[in-house]
Amino acid sequence: MIADYLHQDAIAANDHLVAEFQAYSTWRGNVTRSITRLSRWLAEQDLEDAQTALRIQSLTEKLREDKLNIAFVAEFSRGKSELINALFFAHFGQRILPSSAGRTTMCPTELLYDAGQPPSLKLLPIETRASDTSTQEYRRYQDEWKVFPLDLDNPDSIQATFQEIGKTRKVSLESAKQYGLFDENDQDQVIAAAGGEVEIPCWRHAVINFPHPLLEQGLVILDTPGLNAIGTEPELTLNLLPNAHAILFILAADTGVTKSDIEVWRNHIARGQSGRRGRLVVLNKIDGMWDDLKSAAQIEAEIQKQIQTTSALLSVPTEHIYPVSAQKALVAKVQQDDALLEKSRLNALERALSEDLLPGKQDIVRDTSHNEIEDIVMSIRSILSARRASIGEQLAELTGLRGKNQDVIAQMMQKVQIDKQQFEQGLVRFQALRSVFSQQTNKLYALLGREALNNEIVRIRTDMEKTFFTFGASGLRAIMDRFFQDTNASISKSAEQVTEIQAMMSAMYQKFSEEHGLGRVTPPPFSTLKYHKELTRLEKTFREHFNTVGNLLTTSQGRITRKFFEIVASRVVYVFEVANRDVENWLKTVMAPMETQVREHQMQLRRRLESIKRIHKATDTLEDRIRELEEIDRQLSAQASELDSQLREIYTTLNTNFETFISQAA
Repeated sequence: MIADYLHQDAIAANDHLVAEFQAYSTWRGNVTRSITRLSRWLAEQDLEDAQTALRIQSLTEKLREDKLNIAFVAEFSRGKSELINALFFAHFGQRILPSSAGRTTMCPTELLYDAGQPPSLKLLPIETRASDTSTQEYRRYQDEWKVFPLDLDNPDSIQATFQEIGKTRKVSLESAKQYGLFDENDQDQVIAAAGGEVEIPCWRHAVINFPHPLLEQGLVILDTPGLNAIGTEPELTLNLLPNAHAILFILAADTGVTKSDIEVWRNHIARGQSGRRGRLVVLNKIDGMWDDLKSAAQIEAEIQKQIQTTSALLSVPTEHIYPVSAQKALVAKVQQDDALLEKSRLNALERALSEDLLPGKQDIVRDTSHNEIEDIVMSIRSILSARRASIGEQLAELTGLRGKNQDVIAQMMQKVQIDKQQFEQGLVRFQALRSVFSQQTNKLYALLGREALNNEIVRIRTDMEKTFFTFGASGLRAIMDRFFQDTNASISKSAEQVTEIQAMMSAMYQKFSEEHGLGRVTPPPFSTLKYHKELTRLEKTFREHFNTVGNLLTTSQGRITRKFFEIVASRVVYVFEVANRDVENWLKTVMAPMETQVREHQMQLRRRLESIKRIHKATDTLEDRIRELEEIDRQLSAQASELDSQLREIYTTLNTNFETFISQAA
């Protein structure tokens, strides 16, 4: 039963990629636990304020929700589903995804695991293409999807359910045009629709929620059904494929590189991906070249010839091309046939994926976590330093009172009261600063606001509808030029506002440092470059798409162009949402150190005053108070040492290569 396999910890020795992925997940889990221990210790030591707790919570949530996205892209009948079965699902002793001759995947299919949802197959009806709403938007409305529960104890039932993904039906040409699935300029489609109807997929998008151990640990697999779907579903071009950590482009070794293969590679994978890791070419079905009447050397020569030809046609280094037999690899894993597995050459592809994909992903997670933890610990150290400095001042004052009369103690008390009053006057300026800070942040949020952006998108959409039938391609191009100019201008103006806020806070930090001895803190920098880069990528992708269909603006192609704009617009909205979250976090890190230092200084002044008042009333408490402060100082010193120890533990965990856990498991 499949349900039994889901809880087995053992991994077959030949499942190299599975082992590496689980090792990466173990490393990520260890990092999360070490950061959680730091948070718990900070709370126990009264060193964690609300802002620090929020930052640590955000970091641990990012680690827990960390995903690895692998996209499998190919024209039909290249063996994508079989390759996915061989790489990830051989443990189950049978095919999980349907794999047979012809088309088995008719719509983009995601395999993932959401513990909050029951195992299921969710399908978005093709009729939703009649609207300009993106698939991403439809994810918010679960009632739009048709849901098929998965019975994990019934493999035959699961396979039957997955057959739904490949279902098609015939519709009129008018309906096909409405869905953007018929191009009257495509001679092949015109011939196929000679009877007045055309065959289309039943579904627009599929999501399989399946409790496989790798999916539970954050692996997301995207199975795309070839050029037709990529060309007519812009979300693949703009979102899913560019954001995949790895793309496996599958060809058939027996047929070689076809015209449509080249189009998919050049227009949707290679374009804009130069130098990016994780873009691999797979020559599948090499078992079709195995021939008992040929020597091993002759067969190898034919395979190498296909590799060289593929390299030349796709402009890909030969070392990035991997000949395999997915079908034989699956059989070999199920039957535990090491010789056949070696002959299938899947091991080389698994090693390439694990060596190219996972270390790069680990580096990103490591750097992000390291920088965030370092910033948090620096803030905690400043609190400890401020407390020790205050204790040192109190000790100096109190030891100086030994043997002094009540008048001297009264003078000391008066001095502290004056310091306290001066600081409280500074607090008035601090409150004024907070008011100005609030005004400046409101301006910043207005530049990145969703409401203004949504109004702009509505206006652009209306202009596109009018322009399509009047000024044609040139008019549409001008509208889009203005859209990208306006959105980039908003980001640029927000950068100017960030600079103004940073300068204001730097001046205030310096003033409080000079007047009240607070620690010098430099507000952290904030860059808007990544938002500009993403907008530039979206603009470039839209222009490339527009140049493909803009000169042939038929009704169906016009619909695709407008649909493409909807996806572009939703991605721009997403960029602004990310910018808003990043800005919000940055503003907190700018203000939080000042608030913490002000609060600490105010508390220490109050304690100094209370301490001297007590001594003024009862001189015999002087030595007791000195010993009390000395003990507090020792505790603070111990806290600083323990903080360093906690930090070393986190850094040790972060800097451990995940491959270490494979050897430990062995």
